[in-house]
Amino acid sequence: MITPAFELSQDPEYLIITVRVPYTRTSEFDLYIDGTDLKFYAKPYFLRLTLPGRIVEDGRETAKFSIDDGLFTLRVPKETAGEHFDGLQMLTSLLAPKGSRSAKPLVEELNTGDGERTGDAEEDDEEEFDWQVEQEVYQETPEEELGAMQMYGFGNKRSGVFARLQEELSDVTDVKNPEQTTAAERRKARLEAEASAFSPDHYLADLFEDDEIKGLLKFVPWWAKKTTEMLSFLSRVCTAVAFTDEEKEQLRKFSNRSYLLDKAARSQAWLSLLDILLAYCYEVRSTEGEHTVESPWTIRKLSGTLSWLETYGSLQDVLVSFGRRVLCYPLFRHFGLVSAAVGDATKILQSGESHKSSTQAHIYTHKTRTSSAYILNDLYSDYCIWIQRVKSSKMAALTATLKKATLRKEDLDLELEELEAAARMVVEGESQSISSSGSSSSSEESEASEAE
Repeated sequence: MITPAFELSQDPEYLIITVRVPYTRTSEFDLYIDGTDLKFYAKPYFLRLTLPGRIVEDGRETAKFSIDDGLFTLRVPKETAGEHFDGLQMLTSLLAPKGSRSAKPLVEELNTGDGERTGDAEEDDEEEFDWQVEQEVYQETPEEELGAMQMYGFGNKRSGVFARLQEELSDVTDVKNPEQTTAAERRKARLEAEASAFSPDHYLADLFEDDEIKGLLKFVPWWAKKTTEMLSFLSRVCTAVAFTDEEKEQLRKFSNRSYLLDKAARSQAWLSLLDILLAYCYEVRSTEGEHTVESPWTIRKLSGTLSWLETYGSLQDVLVSFGRRVLCYPLFRHFGLVSAAVGDATKILQSGESHKSSTQAHIYTHKTRTSSAYILNDLYSDYCIWIQRVKSSKMAALTATLKKATLRKEDLDLELEELEAAARMVVEGESQSISSSGSSSSSEESEASEAE
């Protein structure tokens, strides 16, 4: 059987399912509706959806098939008129039935004897997450254990992935030996590399000659437009996120899984997600929404998660790392762009568009046909599944914390204020010199005129 391309939308009373089934006959359609379970069959296509709300088959349902387009459109009444079905754009979660399993090397969603899902139970029992760094008494780790502790990837749960990529390693990550380098060693090496890469001349040039950067700061990305349109979307009770065909195809390919993450793993998942999202926001703004061949490099380079397999301890660590990397590596190195990207990420999280942005970041950041960077898909594509299942309250908590966070130039430890002060003194000195020179010249001209 072939899983067809499909889309879901809604109005206050109906759920609308559009399925693309070319080369089928109108006499061979079969439809089954039972609460949250919907099955559609049209040889050779089969589609089964587990819906986020209940629908009914009471005679009001209608079906239409366009032979020219090969589109089957079904309108089914909602059991409760006016109810809003959340997550209709999350195609991965809708496709697989409850209790489905995957062969991926992570903890999977299982069906317990009473019909409950262990993945959901873990999420329900999850305590309120503290976004600040957690302090613990230092304990020395035996050397023999260090070799088995080098973890990275989604939730810091993977290891050994880079062992087969020694020759192409420099194209994927800046870490020289990921399998044998501890998290502390990776961070130390990252900070040293950033300090070495920071160019005072480049930074000052972008600071004082900022005409182009002013234009970038005025750019309105898609998520800002979506934020202003959100109320009208909600008033019509329709889906607020629209995926491209490529993104829909990618979502359909993902396995439906749940992730049993402990507190430390959840912390890494959220903080790394924010780190990647910030890099994505910068890339969109710096290119004014026009992705280029350099876009994958830019996002990987600005994200410490992707380029250094960084494990952050707090939200502030993420902001500081992102700010330093923006001022060290890309074409435009301006603190205003750092602040703009943080604001952009906040708007995305607040507007509920994080699902789409995570998918877009996945597609534009990791998927390359000519580079070994595809390995990052293996490490971080789980975000595209996990983010579809997280509670909105957790997203709201991250948004609220990000709104309150502050990032100052002195936090970046690049001596920016001293550098700017010295540069302004030089500029003022040159201005005074020019002014004095002009006054002297005028005085000499006046004296010469009087002598005549």
